[in-house]
Order: sequence, then structure tokens, then C-alpha cells
Amino acid sequence: MMIKETSLRRDPDLRGELAFLARGCDFVLPSRFKKRLKSFQQAQIQNKPEKKPGTPLAPPATFPSSPQPLSPVPHVNNVVNAPLSINIPQFYFPEGLPDTCSNHEQTLTRIEMAFLDIEDQKADIYEMGKIAKVCGCPLYWKTPMFRAAGGERTGFVSAQSFLEMWRKLLNNHHDDASKFIYLLAKPSCSSVEQEDFIPLLQDVVDTHPGLTFLKDAPEFHSRYITTVIQRIFYTVNRSWSGKITSTEIRKSNFLQTLALLEEEEDINQITDYFSYEHFYVIYCKFWELDSDHDLYISRTDLSRYNDQASSNRIIERIFSGAVTRGKTVQKEGRMSYADFVWFLISEEDKRNPTSIEYWFRCMDMDGDGVLSMYELEYFYEEQCERMEAMGIEPLPFHDLLCQMLDLVKPASDGKITLHDLKRCRMAHIFYDTFFNLEKYLDHEQRDPFAVQKDVENDGPEPSDWDRFAAEEYETLVAEESAQAQFQEGFSEDYETDEPVPPSEFGNKGNKIVTSNLSEKCGKLQSVDEE
Repeated sequence: MMIKETSLRRDPDLRGELAFLARGCDFVLPSRFKKRLKSFQQAQIQNKPEKKPGTPLAPPATFPSSPQPLSPVPHVNNVVNAPLSINIPQFYFPEGLPDTCSNHEQTLTRIEMAFLDIEDQKADIYEMGKIAKVCGCPLYWKTPMFRAAGGERTGFVSAQSFLEMWRKLLNNHHDDASKFIYLLAKPSCSSVEQEDFIPLLQDVVDTHPGLTFLKDAPEFHSRYITTVIQRIFYTVNRSWSGKITSTEIRKSNFLQTLALLEEEEDINQITDYFSYEHFYVIYCKFWELDSDHDLYISRTDLSRYNDQASSNRIIERIFSGAVTRGKTVQKEGRMSYADFVWFLISEEDKRNPTSIEYWFRCMDMDGDGVLSMYELEYFYEEQCERMEAMGIEPLPFHDLLCQMLDLVKPASDGKITLHDLKRCRMAHIFYDTFFNLEKYLDHEQRDPFAVQKDVENDGPEPSDWDRFAAEEYETLVAEESAQAQFQEGFSEDYETDEPVPPSEFGNKGNKIVTSNLSEKCGKLQSVDEE
């Protein structure tokens, strides 16, 4: 396009725009246009207001005779020379935000004074509780503190070794989560694994007033500890890595719950992680399925759970390794007790974030992070077959798919992601539709307005798992009481004068049942989970 010279003269704005465009372009300009541009720039320099004396004039812009690409120059009125380096204050503190107001030396002095009250200034595991309180830590931090200071090797901790360890901790770790990981983890490790929790939980079993009845039943200890560890990792280890970091501890309520053990004598009131009633329910469910009592269950055993409510296809996916750990277990096609804890909580509380991830991994057969229509149809086929066998006419898949898409409202058409299921808050209905026939039929018979009310209720309602555990425990207590009454009546019929030891039936006033578990655990030894 040719630009006439008269147009440039009559329209100074156009000339300015062309000049600015030329300075920012990276191409060779025509010779005629360069001449006009040069004359325009010289006129602009002459028309500038005169500067104060002593201020040198800027040299006129010149162009090289040979065509060369021009480097882009930003169009600014005032050019300010910014410093090459900018001092940005630290905003990421992986070990916690340092407290400049804290006086570490004063804390160390109090610790040193506390050791003076201990004989030979050597604290054992029981006296370490006093040291933990002086340090401002919860009581049940005493075992990690004892072991971190080398107490497991000698049986005691000297004042010198503890002060050296605690000074290092105060200088490098600044919040409770970072300190707890440092105390509990192996040396030079920044995360904790499952076995790292065993000494801490064994101390809880040995010293908590709500678990005194377990002192005479050591066969329960390993199973209870395993259950608590799995519940901790189920809730806290959001990365599914098998290692808990300080960041995950900060985002959870574990440290607050651990501190609550010191204040609450009834451990069953602490439903998160430590409840003995919840352990009792989980272990009894496992025992019912473990036909040979080797602490492992097969596909056939698991299919018997809740009268075969779960489909065979979802059980195959569970045993495929999608949510289980341990190559040996996967190869032999069996589930450990630790994996059963994850299954049971996920099955009975499909609203839980970990449960949503658990079942998504099972249904995502190709592992692409998306539930395709083929995968949904694959799981629904078995549901249709089972409903037809019961004389129930199933809904066609196309119609069901429309319902599920309206329920989930995925961001992408025809693709359901994990984020979609968490966002819709109806994941429990979605999952039951495809692999739990009993709960699916129950959802179909419920009032839709009641379902919507459950979704909109954000109050501090107990979780589905808490409700299930409470109901199942009441049932088990009733069965245990009936069995005890039967045995007492049987003994009276035969005029047996031998009294029944109270430990056999547990403390019924506190709803602690141990007799069935005594029979179940009597012949079992502690087995490390794979």
C-alpha cells in the first residue's frame, strides 16, 4: 500500500504512529520511507522546547546506511534505571515461620532446671513426660522426644544429650508440625513412615487411662496400633505416598487430636484415629471375612462383605493394585488387614475426600485421570445383570448416563474427572450407582429433597463413618451381652460354682468388649504388614 507524502503532512498523528511503529519493528524499511522518517524525526527534535543551560541535548536519531533489523525499544516518557537485583523478603518457610520474640535460652534454662529435679539428671520414659510439659509440648510427645535424644539405646536420657538435641530443634524447626516430624522421623529424614508411629502408639496403649483394660491383653496391641496407623495415613497422607510430611501434618487435625488424649480419659470420645470402638468394629468385620484367620482375605472373602453388596468387577479392581500396596500381596491375590481398614472406611463413607480418590482409582481402569463412558458402562453392566436376576427392570444405560451427568455436571462433556466428583458433593450416589447394588436401590427409594438437604447441610454433623461405627458397635455389644447371658444361664443349669473372670467380658459399663476379640486374637501373633 502506497502512502502519499501529502497524507503524512496533513496528519501529524499518523506520522507519529508510523515513527513509533518503525522503532518497534524488526524488518528492513524501504529507502523512500526511511528518508521521510528521518526528516520527520529531525523536525521533531527542532520543535522540542529548549532545555535549561547545562543540560546536554540528546543527539538526533540516525539510521545506518546499510539495511539492518532494528531492536524493539519500549515507548516510555521517562526512563528510570532500575537496580539489577531486588531484595525480596523470604515468603516460604518449610520448617515453620520463625518467632523472633521467642527466647530459646530461657526455654533451655527451664529444661535444665527440670533435669536437676531428676535423680542423676537422667530421665526415663516416664519422667520424660515432665520434660515434655516444660518444653511446651503435649504429653504424648514424650516417646518421640525420648527416642530422638537417644533414650532407646540406653534406657534413659541425660540432660546434656537432651539439651543438645532440643537446641538444634529450636534453631531449625519453628512450628509444631516441623518439630513433630523431626522427633518422630528417622535421622536425616524429612517425612515419617508407618513404622515410625509404632513407639508413640505403644506408649498410648500402655499409659492412656481409657485403654487400661488392654494391659492384660497384649494380643490386641498390634492390631489396635495397626488400625490407628492406617487411619492416620488414610486421613493425613493426602499424597498417597506412604510418607507423611510436615505440610500434610499442618493441614490435618492430627496434632490437635494427639494433644486431646491428655485431656480426655474416655478414648472412645476421640472418634478421630484413636477410638477403641472403631477398632473393634473394623477388626470384627475383618474377622468375619477372614475364614482361615491368617490376617489376609481373598477376593471371595471380600465379596461376602455386606451380603455381596459390592460388584465383582469393582472387587477385581481393588485386588489389581489400584489401591493396595505390596507386590507380594497383589501377586498372591489377597488383602492385608491394613488394606482392609482403607476399604471399610471408603465403603461406608464415600463422602470422605480419600474415599472419593479411592473409588476413582478403582473405576479409572486405564489410569488416564478421566472416567470415560466406556468405563461407566463396564461397571453398570454387572449392576444390570444383578437387578435382572432379582426381577428388577434396570434403567437403560443411556438414561442413567444422562442422570449421572446431570448429577456431576462435569466441566468437559463426556469426561468425569476427580475434581468434578469432589466439587459436586454427590460422589457417594455416583459410586453406589455403579458398583454397590444395595445402596444404589436405597438411593433410588429415598426422597430427592432429602438428598438435597443432606448436601446443603454444612453443620458439624457426624460423618457417615462415625454413624456406621456407632451403629455397628451397638449391635456387637448387644450380641456380646446376649452371648454372655446365655453362658451364664448355661452355667446355672449345670450348677457351676466357678466364677467368670470379669476380664473375659470386658467393662460393659464403658461399652468395652474384649471377649470375642480374645478368642479371635488368641492364636494370632503379631504380623508386620507388607
